[in-house]
Amino acid sequence: MSNFFLYLKTSEFRKNFLFALISVVAFILVVFFSLRFYTRHGEGTPVPKLKGLSVENAIETLEAQGFRYQIDSVYQIDKQPGLVVEQDPDPNTNVKKNRTIYLTIITRQAPNVGFPDILKMTFLEAQAILSNYGLKVGDTSYISDIARDRILDVKFGGESIAKGQQIPKGSKVDLVLGDGMGASEVDLPDLTGFGIDEAKFSLRGASLNLGNITYEGAITDSANVKIVKQTPALSDSLTKVSIGTRIDIVVSNQQ
Repeated sequence: MSNFFLYLKTSEFRKNFLFALISVVAFILVVFFSLRFYTRHGEGTPVPKLKGLSVENAIETLEAQGFRYQIDSVYQIDKQPGLVVEQDPDPNTNVKKNRTIYLTIITRQAPNVGFPDILKMTFLEAQAILSNYGLKVGDTSYISDIARDRILDVKFGGESIAKGQQIPKGSKVDLVLGDGMGASEVDLPDLTGFGIDEAKFSLRGASLNLGNITYEGAITDSANVKIVKQTPALSDSLTKVSIGTRIDIVVSNQQ
């Protein structure tokens, strides 16, 4: 061990140490400058701004400057199809020729989505879910039903659509909702030609009441009278009345 420490104090050790140090530094410098030369550090071509261009113009620009490209697509309802919306690397980034530039464009064909289950939901709930699926509300119509402002049917292209059915993203669907009147209105029956007992039976089944009975003309057989008029009367403009409505009738023996 003492001989080792004595060797460290000799001029021979100092010469060998200095030579080794210079060799290491020289090796590092050679590697550094070789890499700079190989990679052409500081050299390159700035990436053009492609965002906002049509995909055709973007490709033409890249090919003219010696770049390669790779295209991905997304669908956005309110954006022009074929438009470049993202690029990587960013504009004005210095890169080598033949570098691949990644573009994201708006696809021209809408992808399909599975239709969500919105039946029995309120209009506002259904509207929010449809928006999340990239769908739009078209026409709305109402039918008589106890469920006020709840979805009873959904139509696409005039046909009812079922949960899970595939339709293009961005499509408009028509909603059929309840008007909340179903529990308070019933169909108005046409009692013309009925006897009184038949009329009572029909009205009872419709949750309506028999009102005043008016006899018209000479009544020779009260058991065989027939209804010739009713108030309110069934017409194109009146087909439903409230539950419990009293229906007045006019009866006669005349046929």
